[in-house]
Amino acid sequence: MDAQGRGRAGGIDPADQWVFDPDTGSYELRLDHAGEPVAASGNSPSATPSPAPRPAARQGAAPRQKPKPGGGRPVPGQRGTGGGRRAGAAKATTGRRKPKPKKTAKKKALMWTGGTVGVVLVVTSVGGYLLYQHFNNNIDKVDVGINNDAVTKGPVNILVIGTDKRSGDGNTGYGDDGSVGHADTTLLFHVSEDRTNATALSIPRDMITDIPDCPTKKGGTTRTIRGSKGVRFNESLGQEERDPGCTWRTVEQLTGLKVTHFMMADFNAVKKLSSAVGGVEVCLGKDIDDPKSHLKLSKGRHEIQGEDALAFVRTRHSVGFESDLDRIKLQQQFLSSMIRKMKSGDTLSNPKKLYNLADAATNSLTVDTGIGSVSKLTALAKELSKVNLKNITFATVPVIDNPAEGKVHKTVVLDKPKAEPLFAMVRQDVSLTEVKEKEKKAQEEADAKQAALLQGPKAEPAAVRVKVFNGSGRVGAAGETVNWMQNSKGMVRTSNGGNAAGGKKDKTLLEFAPNQADQARRLAEVMGLPADALKQTEGTAAPTAEMTLTLGADFKGAGTPVAAPEKVPDGIQKVEADDDNICAK
Repeated sequence: MDAQGRGRAGGIDPADQWVFDPDTGSYELRLDHAGEPVAASGNSPSATPSPAPRPAARQGAAPRQKPKPGGGRPVPGQRGTGGGRRAGAAKATTGRRKPKPKKTAKKKALMWTGGTVGVVLVVTSVGGYLLYQHFNNNIDKVDVGINNDAVTKGPVNILVIGTDKRSGDGNTGYGDDGSVGHADTTLLFHVSEDRTNATALSIPRDMITDIPDCPTKKGGTTRTIRGSKGVRFNESLGQEERDPGCTWRTVEQLTGLKVTHFMMADFNAVKKLSSAVGGVEVCLGKDIDDPKSHLKLSKGRHEIQGEDALAFVRTRHSVGFESDLDRIKLQQQFLSSMIRKMKSGDTLSNPKKLYNLADAATNSLTVDTGIGSVSKLTALAKELSKVNLKNITFATVPVIDNPAEGKVHKTVVLDKPKAEPLFAMVRQDVSLTEVKEKEKKAQEEADAKQAALLQGPKAEPAAVRVKVFNGSGRVGAAGETVNWMQNSKGMVRTSNGGNAAGGKKDKTLLEFAPNQADQARRLAEVMGLPADALKQTEGTAAPTAEMTLTLGADFKGAGTPVAAPEKVPDGIQKVEADDDNICAK
C-alpha cells in the first residue's frame, strides 16, 4: 500500500509487465490481466492503445509457448498462431542469437522526454513512461489561484516544499504526530532562460520573515488568510490553514523571483524515492548516532534508502553546530547524489527502476493545477532535463542569528547585504557554476558586442541629458532617481518623464543615439547598468536631445546598482550537484 492508500491488485507488480518489442525498439506496458498491451510513445501526451490489440483468449487454446534459449522474450499481446511468430514476419535464423537491437531515436526519446521533481526536491528526467494515464491518478493537486502554463519560454522557478505533516500512511511516528504540516524544507529551483544552468536556493525554516495575505480556496469558496509579520518562515504553510500558495507568495516577496510552479512532498516521499532508485550514496566525515532522527552510520560512504534515507535528511544533532543550517547541508548532499543516481545510465536503462521511480514520484507529489497531470509534468521535466548536471548548484539563503534574541538563538534573520546580491544573480540568470565554453560561445559573442557599448570616453555628468520614465512598479521611482542624479551625481540636465507607456517593464533600458554614446557610458557607470540594458538606436540625435531611461522591475532604488554582481558574495553556503566528494562533518 502506498502513501495514497492504493494497493496493487492481485499482488502484480506493474514494473514486471514492461516487455521489449525488437521490431519497434520500444517497451510496451501491459497493465491488465487480459494481456492488452499499451505502446510507449514519446510524442503522445496520454496513453494510447496498441494499433494491433491481442484477441481475447479462446477456451481450450494452446498454452503460450516458452521462449527458446537465445531467441529473445516473446511480446505478449502481439503474437499470432504458428509458434508465436507475428504474421508476415521473417523466419528467425536458427542456431544464432538475434543481434541486440540498437537504440532507436524513438527509444532514446523515451528515456529523456519524461521527468519529475521529487522528494524534498529533486528535478530530473524519469523517462517517457510518465506519459501514461496510469500515473495521473497518483498526483494530488491544489488550486492556489495561479494557473501558469506547464512550460514557459523564460526562466522557470519551481518551489519545492518538504512538509513535516505527520498524518497519512508512512508519515506517522515522527516527532509531533499532531502536526498539521509546515514548510519544513523549502527550496526554490531556478532554471535559467537559456536552460544552461540552474540554482537551487534552500530557505531556512526558522528564518523570521513576513507572510503576506493569502487567498485560499477550500470547499469551493475562496477566503483570504491574513498575513503575519515577524514569524518563522515555516508558518507560511499549515498554520491557520495556509496552503502552498501562501508559501509561494512568501517566497516571491522574499526573493523578488516569480514562482512558476510548486511541488510538495512528505516524509514518505524520501523513503519511497530513495528506494526506487536502489539507494543514494552519502558520505560522513565522522560517526553519527542521533537518537532523535534514529540515524546511526559510521564514518565514510554509505548507500542509504527507506528509513535510513529519511533519518539522514532529518538529522542535525550530530553534525556541525546541530542547527537547521547544518541539516540543510546534509539535504543538499543527499539531493545532489539522488539527482546523479536518477540521471545515471543504470537508472535510465532499467525499465523496472524507471517504472518504480515514476510511480514513487507521482505518488509522493502534490502540485499546482498548472502541472496537475502526467502530460504537463512530463512537458516540464523535458524542459528541465536540458540542464547539465555540472551546472546545477545548491545554495543556502544567507542568514544571521536573530539579534532580537538573547544568548540562546532559536531563529535567524535574512543577511540582507549577502542575500540581495545573491537574489539579484538568480533573477538575472547569472550561473553560480561555470557553464561549458561551447555552451557559452554564442552568448559570449553577443555579450562582447553589447559590452563594447560601455567601452570608450564618458561625458561629464553635467553634459548628460536624459529623461527618466518609471516602469518599475514602484511609485515615485522616476522622481526619486532624477533627484538623486541632480543632487548627488551632478547630472543637472535630467528630467522626469512620469510613468512609462504600457505599464510595468521587466528590465531597465537606456536608449540613445550613436552621438550620445559618451553620455550613455557615464549614465551606465552611475546607475550600475548592465551591458544588455543599453540600446543604441540609428541616426544622429540633436545636440540638446535627451536619452530615454526606462526603469524596470530590476530597479531597486536610486544608488543601488541595477546590474547583478559577477561574483557570489563571500560566505554563501553552496553545493555543486556533480560534486561527489562531499562528506558531512
